[in-house]
This record gives sequence, C-alpha cells and structure tokens, in this order.
Amino acid sequence: MPNIRAITLDLDDTLWPSAPTLTRAEQRAYAWLTEHAPAVAARWPLEQLRELRFAIFHQHPELHHDFLRIRRMAMHVAFEQAGLTGAVANALIERVLEVFMTARNEVDLYPEVRDSLTRLSRRYALASLTNGNADVTRIGLGHHFKAIISAHTHGVSKPDAALFHMACRELGCEPDEVVHVGDDIELDVRGARAAGMHVIWINRTDAAWAGNDAPVTVNDLLGLERWLEHSSA
Repeated sequence: MPNIRAITLDLDDTLWPSAPTLTRAEQRAYAWLTEHAPAVAARWPLEQLRELRFAIFHQHPELHHDFLRIRRMAMHVAFEQAGLTGAVANALIERVLEVFMTARNEVDLYPEVRDSLTRLSRRYALASLTNGNADVTRIGLGHHFKAIISAHTHGVSKPDAALFHMACRELGCEPDEVVHVGDDIELDVRGARAAGMHVIWINRTDAAWAGNDAPVTVNDLLGLERWLEHSSA
C-alpha cells in the first residue's frame, strides 16, 4: 500500500464545475464593459472577444501558463481597435479584468467538497495545483491548503512535471508520498504519473477511459476519502 502523506488537488471541474463559473464571469465583465466602455462593446460582441482571445492563445504558446495575461492582451487589442488607448484605456482594462476575476472566484462547489476538504486537511497536507486563475483564498478555501500552486505564478503549467514537483517541495514530500487528484486525463492523470506521483482520476461525468492503463477512479471527494482509508488499512 502507498504511504500517502499529502494530496494535490486540481480545482476547475474537480472542486467545482468550471463552465458555468467562466460563463457567468465573462457575462458580468461584458456587462461592465458595455456600461463603461460602450465603444468597445459595440465593436466587439462577446463571442468575437472570445475568438480574439483564442487566437492570441494559439499565437503565444509561451503564455499558456497565464490565462489572465492572454485575456489582458485581448482586451488591449479590442480597446485599440475601438480607438481607445492610453492611461484611461489601461485603467478601464484593469477594472474589467477585476470584475471578471471577482466573478471567476464566485464558484458553486460540488456538494461534498467543503466537508471533505475539512476532513482531508486534518489528516493530510493539501496543495491546490491548477493551470487556471481561480484563487482558493478568495473563494474561502485557502485555510485548507498548506500550499497554493498556480501555473501563472510559477511560469510552467501541467502536465509539465516541474509544476508537480514544485508542489511536492512545498508540501515537504517526495513525489511517491503524494497523490494528485484531478479530472483531466492529460494534464492531471498522465502529468502526475510522469512526475512519479500517485494519481486519482476524479470522473464526475462517468466518462470512458480509452486504453488499458486506467487509473484509480472516483466520482467525487468522498470516493477519494474511501480510497485513502482503504490504502492506509
């Protein structure tokens, strides 16, 4: 049985559903933009802003660890093409990004998450490990985590083993003493495996695993707790 001392947890679609959170955040930011920079909103419907952001994302693979910077770059392009530049435009861009980030951190946790984190943090050192820009402190979960590891602050993103190893160092553990829990097959499961960690695939949608190398799979954090109890027995 593995000797598990710590747990790293993905955030989006592991602790809460990401799609409704991001949709709400974008809509709230666009409503603010419509009110405070109507020329930009008139020039750039929301869907075209998304397309602009995706285009910048694909043009700059070196920035894939920093989604907020990509979003900021898209806003600068949108403002410039709407004829708004300079200090006033910069201030408006930072404000609309803050509106987005405030809503980005208003998440609807999966039902078991809050109680499970409370129990898990009593027995294990926990770290959040995300490529996204959600902030567990702003969300109100920060007290559960010994370490908060985000791609945008470390300059590298999952599945790069470097990010997983940073989390292990912050937790004071060797990789084989840590189990990573996440929903994404490539970023979480294969990334953590390549980093030498144990891995749990949290599969809330009952998706099928392609291949014969399926990991331990659970539907929620309660399943993770049961696996940990069995592993330590």
